[in-house]
Amino acid sequence: MRLATWNVNSVRARVDRVLAYLERSGTDVLALQETKCRDDQFPTRAFEDAGYEVAHVGYSQWNGVAIASRVGLSDVEIAFPGQPGFAKAGADPEDLLLDVPPPVEARAIGATCGGVRVWSLYVPHGRAQGDPHLAYKLRWLDALREAAAGWLADDPAAQVALVGDWNVAPLDTDVWDPAFFEGRTHTSPAERDAFAAFGAAGYTEVTRELLPEPHTYTYWDYKQLAFPRNYGMRIDFAYVSPALRERVTGARIERDERKGAGASDHVPVVLDLADAG
Repeated sequence: MRLATWNVNSVRARVDRVLAYLERSGTDVLALQETKCRDDQFPTRAFEDAGYEVAHVGYSQWNGVAIASRVGLSDVEIAFPGQPGFAKAGADPEDLLLDVPPPVEARAIGATCGGVRVWSLYVPHGRAQGDPHLAYKLRWLDALREAAAGWLADDPAAQVALVGDWNVAPLDTDVWDPAFFEGRTHTSPAERDAFAAFGAAGYTEVTRELLPEPHTYTYWDYKQLAFPRNYGMRIDFAYVSPALRERVTGARIERDERKGAGASDHVPVVLDLADAG
């Protein structure tokens, strides 16, 4: 089975590229992030015509996550247990007085595909040091780690893949210039610790294990000729459970998908899985 994750940065704008990639690459399961559309706007029919079932959650032109699968798609779960919400600026002050929890954003969706529990994840950005969004990001990651640890505690043989845009660059070599990121998000000790905690919870970030080369990026901004100058970041990852790690036979980063007109600013990250024993 071939499993890929891709922050597509608007699925409606890039549906033709995504479908062409699926056909060309032989991908069986694709986790998408930043679909940037409501459920009723998602191009479900186009995926179905290509032989894929789809699960999607999106509430507006922001965020949005999906899973497309041609090896089965069941037990869809929108948001993981304990996923925190975020109150945007201008939230109704009466909600605060009534202790109404902030809305949960469209940042996580899970489904079972070919026997693997796949989670498509779009981790909050954080915006800036000291911004409430960074505190939200850390809460979000902590809640996800707690849920993921619970899945393994309940079933040590569970085959779980936590894939997506993590918005964390765990190593200095995951950014083109560490000095540029001093005092910014993505590389702070708190964010890196939150990312590393998934390893302590029993998961393996398998793309690092199989693709250890420094300055191997998955994201390049549209500004400042970032892609031609290779001013990139490695922020798209795949944490897998111990049982699933045994099935992983290879990984790659599809750098060429950043080329050409209409490209997303991220590229697919791919895992190849052996058949279950």
